[in-house]
Amino acid sequence: MFKVLRILVIAQTLGVCMLALTACGQKGPLVHPQDPLSADRATLLQTLTPRFQSEAPQPQTPPATKP
Repeated sequence: MFKVLRILVIAQTLGVCMLALTACGQKGPLVHPQDPLSADRATLLQTLTPRFQSEAPQPQTPPATKP
């Protein structure tokens, strides 16, 4: 009786693992975007650790001059 349950549990676990690995939805090759709009996007590290977002370099603006 216990061998049958063990076989069923192992079969179900393997089935769930197969579904999880095949159902990711990614099709085709993985490419990094090269368009100019993607230049300002956050990197993977910045999205996973928000503390790095505050350390990103800020764009420098020239000082205002009086007319």
